Amino acid sequence: MKTSYLIPDITPKAKYASINGQNYELKAGESILTFVKRHFGKDYIPTLCDAPNLEAFGSCRVCSVEVSRTIGGASRTVASCHTPVEEGMIIQTESPSIQSLRKNIIELVLTDHPLDCLICEVNGNCELQDTAARVGIRKVRYPEGKNHLDRQKDTSHPYMTSDLSKCIMCYRCVRACDEVQGQLVLSVMGRGFDSQIIKGANESFMESECVSCGACAQACPTSAISDVFQSKSLVGQDKVKTVCTYCGVGCNLEVSVKSGKILSIQAPYDAEVNQGHTCLKGRYAFKFYNHPERLQYPMIRDNSGILQKASWEEVYEYIASKMTSIKNTYGPNSIAGISSSRCTNEENYLMQKFIRAVIGTNNIDGCARVCHSPTALGMQRTFGTGAATNSIEDLKYTEAIMVIGANPTEGHPVTGAKLRQFAMKGKTTIVIDPRRTEIAKYATHHLQLRPGTNVAVLNMMIYYIVSENLFDKQFIGSRTEGFEDFVENILKLNIDELESVSGVPRDQARSAAIAYATAKSAMSFHGLGVTEHYQGTYTVMLIADLAMLTGNIGKPGCGVNPLRGQNNVQGMADMGVQPYQGAGYLDHTNPEIQDLYSKFYGVEVPAAAGMKIPDMYEAAIAGNLKAMYVIGEDMVQSDPNTHHVMKALKSLDLLIVQELFMTETCKLAHVILPGASFLEKEGTFTNGERRIQKVQKVVEPIADSKSDGQIIIDLMNKMGYKQKPYSAKTMLEEISKIVPFFAGVTWENLGNYGKQWPVAADGTDTQILHTNEFKRGKGLFVFREYIETPEILEYAEEYPFILTTNRVLEHYNAGTMTRRTGNAEIITEDVLLIHPNDAAKNDIQEHDPVIIESARGKITVNAHLTDEVKQGVVSTTFHFPELFVNILTSSVHDSIAKCPEYKVVCVKLKKG
Repeated sequence: MKTSYLIPDITPKAKYASINGQNYELKAGESILTFVKRHFGKDYIPTLCDAPNLEAFGSCRVCSVEVSRTIGGASRTVASCHTPVEEGMIIQTESPSIQSLRKNIIELVLTDHPLDCLICEVNGNCELQDTAARVGIRKVRYPEGKNHLDRQKDTSHPYMTSDLSKCIMCYRCVRACDEVQGQLVLSVMGRGFDSQIIKGANESFMESECVSCGACAQACPTSAISDVFQSKSLVGQDKVKTVCTYCGVGCNLEVSVKSGKILSIQAPYDAEVNQGHTCLKGRYAFKFYNHPERLQYPMIRDNSGILQKASWEEVYEYIASKMTSIKNTYGPNSIAGISSSRCTNEENYLMQKFIRAVIGTNNIDGCARVCHSPTALGMQRTFGTGAATNSIEDLKYTEAIMVIGANPTEGHPVTGAKLRQFAMKGKTTIVIDPRRTEIAKYATHHLQLRPGTNVAVLNMMIYYIVSENLFDKQFIGSRTEGFEDFVENILKLNIDELESVSGVPRDQARSAAIAYATAKSAMSFHGLGVTEHYQGTYTVMLIADLAMLTGNIGKPGCGVNPLRGQNNVQGMADMGVQPYQGAGYLDHTNPEIQDLYSKFYGVEVPAAAGMKIPDMYEAAIAGNLKAMYVIGEDMVQSDPNTHHVMKALKSLDLLIVQELFMTETCKLAHVILPGASFLEKEGTFTNGERRIQKVQKVVEPIADSKSDGQIIIDLMNKMGYKQKPYSAKTMLEEISKIVPFFAGVTWENLGNYGKQWPVAADGTDTQILHTNEFKRGKGLFVFREYIETPEILEYAEEYPFILTTNRVLEHYNAGTMTRRTGNAEIITEDVLLIHPNDAAKNDIQEHDPVIIESARGKITVNAHLTDEVKQGVVSTTFHFPELFVNILTSSVHDSIAKCPEYKVVCVKLKKG
């Protein structure tokens, strides 16, 4: 006879609380305000100090409610924003006493507020105005007092404004500066009635350390803090959501438009990427789109060397004729294409298809060659996929971060703000960088290495993890291969030599290694300070080794996460803009893959790998490359060894450049095609966390310009290849049939905030890669010893300083767009960062002109003395074309991916 057992029901029972006499289910951790919002909407309880991206604060008390434990029992008044909701709680949101309290609070606020609503920029979109109406204010019973902050409006800044007579002391601006941006610029001075918001040490916006992110302006419920675009005003405009063009974070933007003109930009609070935040470039640097210097019509250089205006039909006929002639005379491999990370996925796909299917060559490359090509190659070889393994969201779940070769607060500001917040809270933060970056100032460990020695430092860290038995044996045994040979080589390392060459004391490397290895989860982030080196690809592989060694792959809060430089570097590579892989990273040298592409495109495509960008330059100089079609790249300004690049481009019989402005590369072109900015086209961008997001057309292309995708399609049809007219929807339908990880992507199912690839056929996306197995099956450990760059070996004796390059927050790469916005009023020049001791030895004072000379040439730049760089190291930006920094840089490149070594240039200095 079987014994029966009563199995207890362990299913969690629902908990309820009452709102105005009706029970509703509550969730753990909710405040009363979020509980009520979830059931009745965000405006059911009025608030003034609450904002979607800020912590509860409770300063205004307008959100007060009455709570009790029994019906008719004693009640108390609490601020609903920071009072936790509890089971059985009886909540009254509209009792007579609560209504009276709210009304009294707003009346008191209004006695110290100008009642000039009809002429205020936020009339109709003012939270104080809305709340006053909501609580029933018809008149103010209290006598009007003199506004205690009646002062002149601050208009000192190109973007930010303030009129503190409108301030209601809700603290939202201060909290936004602290909690969202982490800049700590805004604070409160004084007590009681004398309290006031100040910037810095009671300075103007321009004098303060404000980074112009606009978080305070968006948070402000009135017009006390605003911007020159009056971005909170309501003047009957439409709002269009799109994605920022400036970096790999992929911030979502809400653009206000009226009569075909862009008025302002805000950041949606519900965006998964940026949660109501963006930097000054995304929010304010949009005026380039209709700048008078925009290219407005096609041009062809005549026989006398003058660029002449042409019609689209004339220019298409000219290009088709010239390209066909060159192809027939010299073969398809005499033609090459360079595509752009500023273009959409669809446009990049079309560009590589044009070069492969219409021209018949694999000579297609893009700007990723000069930034993150080592990332893609290194991660493909170790993991099988060259993309971020995790999401930025995982910062909530990690115990430690490692930032190597990146300055995210300048280059990736919204992600950088999150990383800085992490570090400021005292959590384990490891920074490996030659400069004392902003995050390094808060870091637990800063390994300030000599530029070019990343491999040496990472090998030291791995050595200590292995020698102290801190590696994850279970993960290594079940998920990886090559470990035995890897460890054997690691334990043979000469730590004395690595310590000496890198300049990083072994104790610092050991401490950082232990911190990374002993964290329950750790995330790494790397940037161009990793990739733009002679050993860039091997550095990426060692970062991957470090993650596998400690089991920090395939779970929340960990992984290897490259910080992509431009907005669509990831997507450009995904679409096949590289000479050795087609769309979807398929190897076209494999006969089966070649056959797949040929059938899909309807023509036979070539199998042999094409030329990378450095190979193209050499081939042009040698006379083997005759024509080049370039979209959105100013190689003369941004590629290394400027004189070499110019010599190559001048050697071409046909140079076609498709651009927004007359760049240095345009000045050498035979044909110029006016493309469209991101605000004038539709498509998708893929950000650094593999998120495919909609780019929606906000305004029409200016003058006679066209979207880049339509220009390519027009050329394809002109040269005899039938391609449907451009639309994002139809292009995604085509792409999803050939790119495996886009299988379930459609224009419709991307929604407002996109999907992270791989996207399955049913539309399910993927937040974390390699959860059960790597794309290549097992992760591969790869050892590489440190090798000195040829630049140091050949030139260090004659040129004793190391020049490295960096960016500033306000500008973007060669500055083509940002120099035509208010950003140029904030940062007006490139400067040379030099240690005070080095400056003193060379009799250099602050802002003195300094002549920098390398083996390739020399330039003059003004000095900025700082201890952010070590002695013997100098650094500069490359945002202003008149400086031509790349005259100095060399043709040394990564030994595998051929990414240029921008970060190590031997130079000598003297006062100008």
